[in-house]
Amino acid sequence: MGLATVNFYIIELYPNPIKTLSNRDVVSSNHRVDEGVKVEAFTKLFEDGSAVVNRCVVGDLDNNVYIVTSKSTGESILIDAADEGDYLEEFAKALKVRTVLETHGHYDHIGAVEHLRDAGFEVVVGKEDAFLLPSYDLLAADGEAYEFGGLTIENISTPGHTDGSFCFYLHGSNFLFTGDTLFPGGPGATHFPGGNFGKIMDSLTDRLFNRFSDDVIILPGHGRYTTFGSERPHLEEWALRGD
Repeated sequence: MGLATVNFYIIELYPNPIKTLSNRDVVSSNHRVDEGVKVEAFTKLFEDGSAVVNRCVVGDLDNNVYIVTSKSTGESILIDAADEGDYLEEFAKALKVRTVLETHGHYDHIGAVEHLRDAGFEVVVGKEDAFLLPSYDLLAADGEAYEFGGLTIENISTPGHTDGSFCFYLHGSNFLFTGDTLFPGGPGATHFPGGNFGKIMDSLTDRLFNRFSDDVIILPGHGRYTTFGSERPHLEEWALRGD
């Protein structure tokens, strides 16, 4: 697939005039079907003074793939190379991605990792989940930050869904990428090997809800986005509910 074809499928990536899509707009975007492949085109979810957050949905489990782009330089970072490596590679090259951050190592989040590494992108994953990937370049460390295009994105260790789960916070913006750690309505599942409900609730309480204000936007690995303000009233309910 050439870049011209990719541009055909792009939806509101850099619209003029700029607008932010609602959840309803995003979910209703058409899927591209090509030889049995399901891909929702990259859509622009949010823009602030320094960054643009784009998302596409790929794979059988409707995984979110995010590309965060610096408005000052056009450099970007990709979060969760879930599937459809050819498609992601085209956008990653067009948007000057160098690094791929993996929120965790479950198969539905890493399907395009090897393809993107072969294409020259470096892949970062938590140490405890590294064995789940076919290959990787760097191990994520809690509190470590990556610089791109004048932006800073921070690794936040949030074990529970897996031992090596991470969230990524874009400094200077209100965006937190949570993988399968936090969704609208509660924590991610913990019945998989390596999952632990007590750990994920500790991660949510101590590492996320105690730190972030109500206006911070939560961008999960599947489904729609939410905010800490919307989810905070239910934290105790989740703890009592259990896994």
